[in-house]
Amino acid sequence: MRGLLCWLVLLFLLQPWESQLQLAGPRCHTGPLDLVFVIDSSRSVRPFEFETMRQFLVGLVRGLNVGPNATRVGVIQYSSQVQSVFPLRAFSRREDMERAIRDLVPLAQGTMTGLAIQYAMNVAFSVAEGARPPEERVPRVAVIVTDGRPQDRVAEVAAQARARGIEIYAVGVQRADVGSLRAMASPPLDEHVFLVESFDLIQEFGLQFQSRLCGKDQCAERGHGCQHQCVNAPGMFHCTCNPGYKLAADNKSCLAIDLCAEGTHGCEHHCVNSPGSYFCRCQVGFVLQQDQRSCRAIDYCSFSNHSCQHECVSTPGGPRCHCREGHDLQPDGRSCQVRDLCNGVDHGCEFQCVSEGLSYRCLCPEGRQLQADGKSCDRCREGHVDLVLLVDGSKSVRPQNFELVKRFVNQIVDFLDVSPEGTRVGLVQFSSRVRTEFPLGRYGTAAEVKQAVLAVEYMERGTMTGLALRHMVEHSFSEAQGARPRALNVPRVGLVFTDGRSQDDISVWAARAKEEGIVMYAVGVGKAVEAELREIASEPAELHVSYAPDFGTMTHLLQNLRGSICPEEGISAGTELRSPCECESLVEFQGRTLGALESLTLNLAQLTARLEDLENQLANQK
Repeated sequence: MRGLLCWLVLLFLLQPWESQLQLAGPRCHTGPLDLVFVIDSSRSVRPFEFETMRQFLVGLVRGLNVGPNATRVGVIQYSSQVQSVFPLRAFSRREDMERAIRDLVPLAQGTMTGLAIQYAMNVAFSVAEGARPPEERVPRVAVIVTDGRPQDRVAEVAAQARARGIEIYAVGVQRADVGSLRAMASPPLDEHVFLVESFDLIQEFGLQFQSRLCGKDQCAERGHGCQHQCVNAPGMFHCTCNPGYKLAADNKSCLAIDLCAEGTHGCEHHCVNSPGSYFCRCQVGFVLQQDQRSCRAIDYCSFSNHSCQHECVSTPGGPRCHCREGHDLQPDGRSCQVRDLCNGVDHGCEFQCVSEGLSYRCLCPEGRQLQADGKSCDRCREGHVDLVLLVDGSKSVRPQNFELVKRFVNQIVDFLDVSPEGTRVGLVQFSSRVRTEFPLGRYGTAAEVKQAVLAVEYMERGTMTGLALRHMVEHSFSEAQGARPRALNVPRVGLVFTDGRSQDDISVWAARAKEEGIVMYAVGVGKAVEAELREIASEPAELHVSYAPDFGTMTHLLQNLRGSICPEEGISAGTELRSPCECESLVEFQGRTLGALESLTLNLAQLTARLEDLENQLANQK
C-alpha cells in the first residue's frame, strides 16, 4: 500500500478536508439507508496510513444524517480474517460512531477481500445486526476501501451480494488492482469504482460519494407515478402503499390486502373483507359479542313460547324440547313419557334389571344375594379352585380386541373369591410360542390379579393352541407354579380362549389334560372352529363350550361361565372334596340338574300365566 504514502499529507490537512466535505452543503437528508464500510487493515497498511483512513471515515460519517429511521452505519475491517467494529444496530449518534472508529486497531495480516464481502452479505446486512427487513425496501450500500490485490476470489461473492440488493462502491488506493475493483463494484462502474492517487481525488471521492447518497428529491422532481406514497433513495425513488394495501406488480399502484385470507383476523365464525380492513360476522343463530370477534348463541328459550313439558334447549336452529332423565320425547316434540330404564340406560345389573317408574332395581338368581352396591351378586365365597386361563394372543385377535379380552378375563375374576386358600388364578398367553404371564401362586387378591391382567402385552403371531395345552399340562398345574397338591382334591380348571383355528395338532394334549383331571372350558369368538372347541372342552360340551360371534358380544358368556366355574357353595377350606367321578357325586349332580329343570319349568309356567293375564287386560281395554 505504498500509494497511501500520499495520504500522509492528510495528517496535516485533514481538518480542512473534513470542513470542506461538511461545508460543501447541508448534511445529507436522504431517506432511510443501511451503510456498511468494509475497511482493508492488512499488514501492507502502515500505521500512519491507517490513521489517515480512520480520519477519512470520520469525515464521511460527519456528513451523514444518522439515526434509527434515517441512515444506519456499520463498520467492519478485514485482513486474513473479518472483524466487526460496530454493527448497524449499535449507534444512533455520530459521536459514538466516531469514538468507535478512533479506537480501531488494525489486524495487520493478509488481504481476504472476498471473505469480507461474504461476511458483509451474510452478517453485517442481516436483520439481527440491525439491517432493516427486505420488505421495507431500505437501500443497502457497502463501501469497500482496499490498497492491493485480493488474495481470494471476489467476483462470484460480489455478484451474489449485488443479487441480494447490496449496492457496492469499490475504492482503491494507488496500486490497488483495478480489475478486482471493477469485479466488486455495482454498475455503472464509472459511478462505483474510484482509484485514489492524490489528495484531490480523495476529496473528490468524498464529495462525490456524499452527493450520490444525498442526490436530489427524486419524488419532487420526477413524475413518480406512485398511487399512494413516494420514498426517496440515493439517486432513485420507490413507491410504497398505505396501511391495508400492498404494492402491485408494476411497483406503483396499490392493491387492498385481503386481511381475512391472511388468517390473523381472530373472527370466531366468518371474516368479511373491506378495503384496508375487515369485520366479523356470526353464523345463523348467533350474535356478535362486544369484542366484535367472538359469537354467542341466541337464547331462543328466553323469549319464545316453546311449550316444552320438561326443559327447553336453545340451538342455532331455534328452541328444542328436552326430557328429564328417565323420560323420552314424544313425536309432538314437546311432551315426555316415562321410559323403561332397564332398556334405555346402562343399568349395570349383574343378573337382572327391573324397572320401577322413574327408577329400577337389580335382582340376583335364586340362591345368591345382592351386594351392597345394589348391582352385583355375591361370589363363589368358600370354594377351592386352581384356575389357569389360556388366552389367544395371535395376530388375528388385533390389539383393540386383545384389550377387550383382558377386560373379559377381569370380569371372570370379579366373581371369584381370589385368595391363597380359595381360588388361585394363573394366566398363559399363546401365539407361535407360549408365555406364562403369571403363575397360580403369584397373586393372593383379585385386585392384584386384575392389575397383572391389564399389564399383559399383546404377542401378535401365530395360533399354536396345541403347544399352549401342552404347556398348561406340563407346567401350569405343577406345585412349582402354585398349584395345590393333588392330595387336597382341589379342582383344577383350564379355560382356553381363542378366535381361530389352531396351526398345530390339539388332540393329544387336549385328551391328556382331561386324563390329568383338569376340567376344560373352551371359549370361542368369531372364526373359532366349533370342532376344536368341543375337542378341547370337557364333557358334556354344552356346559363347557361357549361362543360369541364377535369380541363386542362376549359379555353374555359370563353368566354361563359363572355358573360353571364356581364350585358348590358350602365347601370350606380343609374339607375333603369328593371325586366328581364317584357314583355318589354323579347321583348328586343328577339330582341338582333335575331340581334346576323343575325350577325352570315352574318359572316358565308362571311367566306364561302372566302373559295370558296381560293379553286379557289389553283385550278388555279395546
